[in-house]
Amino acid sequence: MKKIGLSIYPSKSEFEKDKVYLDLAQQYGFTRIFTSLLEIKGNQDEVISKFKRIIEYGNSIGMETILDINPGLFKQLNISYDDLKFFKELGAAGIRLDLGFSGAEEAKMTKNPYQLAIEVNMSSGTRYIDNIMSYQPNIEKLYASHNFYPQKYSGLSQSHFEKTTKMFRDHHIHTAAFVTSQYGETGPWPVLAGLCTLEQHRNLTLQTQITHYRLMGTIDDILIGNAYASEDELRIMSEIWFSTHPSFEIQLLNGISDLEKKIVLEEVHQYRGDCSEYMLRSSVTRSKYRGEDIRPDHLLPIKRGDILICNNAFGQYKGEIQIALKNMENEGNRNVVGRLKDETVFLLDYIKPWSSFKFSFNKNSHS
Repeated sequence: MKKIGLSIYPSKSEFEKDKVYLDLAQQYGFTRIFTSLLEIKGNQDEVISKFKRIIEYGNSIGMETILDINPGLFKQLNISYDDLKFFKELGAAGIRLDLGFSGAEEAKMTKNPYQLAIEVNMSSGTRYIDNIMSYQPNIEKLYASHNFYPQKYSGLSQSHFEKTTKMFRDHHIHTAAFVTSQYGETGPWPVLAGLCTLEQHRNLTLQTQITHYRLMGTIDDILIGNAYASEDELRIMSEIWFSTHPSFEIQLLNGISDLEKKIVLEEVHQYRGDCSEYMLRSSVTRSKYRGEDIRPDHLLPIKRGDILICNNAFGQYKGEIQIALKNMENEGNRNVVGRLKDETVFLLDYIKPWSSFKFSFNKNSHS
């Protein structure tokens, strides 16, 4: 089951502010909390009490917390990997091992009597997961998540992300990754230029980041790495992750007809299976609008990312929706009615033949 989550940092925040944030997120279907206990500075009992209070509040509203820890914290708290009672008493649903052990310890931890999930780090690129699997872990309690990267230019490349994610998907392990709010200013470290897994996401809207993960289809849970996301971001994230169809953000050209707006915005489109390298074709609108008058208009040169409607001059193709994958000349039979937002054009590389999709439009956004 797919989930969405967010991050809080109790050592840097106040309980009441976190409580309001969790209440808001819970209304939009958020059920996961990430927080970091990688180091405890100051009064240990006070810090732990602070974490426990907000974790228990999250539990009370149906939001489970996974704590980020490392072997050094086990030593600091005098905890053994074969007795995880401390984390159960904190109220955590699981622990994330930022740095792992040898593989045998992780496998043993998945069989803990407290039913705590053990989440391991997906981002290293080693055969770490194969080693864990060789020790026969309880796969139901073994999760995996990518890192987030507060330093600009340090996030994962697309190719590394795909390679490492596949290692875990091959073992059917529940996966997670991080996106970044464009409003959040709080994270675990002093450096904070966003908290995303993929470097290319750092300055993108949350809608584009989530749609990218949605189209890739390899991640089960998405979490916002930094706090605090805006309410609009929380709403958009929920809508996109749980919607029936992925949605592309677009800009419409001024002066297009109401009929063209209707064809673009009110229909569910489907990428044909007989793919062209020049355009993504959706023919489902052809039969519905074959009797309508779609006059040739906005016969502009066609650029990658443009949204096209075949007009009266195109015979049986009239009413077909297309998205340009390459620049093309316009022979007068395709009306250019809009285009994908520039930051989302790369998403065209991830939509698969026969998949369905919709277009979303911000009324304040025109070309």
